[in-house]
Amino acid sequence: MNTASTTAPSGGIISWLRRTEAWLDAKGKPAWIAAMVLGFIFIWPVGLALLAYLIWSKRMFTRSSCGERRARHFERHCGWGGQSATRSSGNAAFDAYKADMLRRLEDEQTAFEAFLQRLRDAKDKSEFDSFMDDRAKAAARDAAVTPAGADVARPGEY
Repeated sequence: MNTASTTAPSGGIISWLRRTEAWLDAKGKPAWIAAMVLGFIFIWPVGLALLAYLIWSKRMFTRSSCGERRARHFERHCGWGGQSATRSSGNAAFDAYKADMLRRLEDEQTAFEAFLQRLRDAKDKSEFDSFMDDRAKAAARDAAVTPAGADVARPGEY
């Protein structure tokens, strides 16, 4: 005789926790964060336990399976993924235009980065020159104030 019911949940609390974890994983990181916030609002030890579990299981610091699925979907349908920029569209004229435009954009980016580096170098040089001028002025002022032949230790001398 079989007394098991087909409608009764099996497995107890561990099974319920595993199903809840799987459901939250399917919904992604925002669902975990919402569960944690609600746990803090209603029963703070539950929120604290969820926070500890999220940190311990590294769910907060890795991409969730939902996020990976979303990224694959976006890459597949929107064409902004890793290799989609070099993939052929089937139209030779458009592919030539795209390759030329990408090359020009890369050249512009390289030129702009070189310009920024020259700008940083010029700013560094002007700041250093200003520092050296201030230092020379301070040394000249100290030399004018200190009597000649006085045995005064200058900074850096022992």
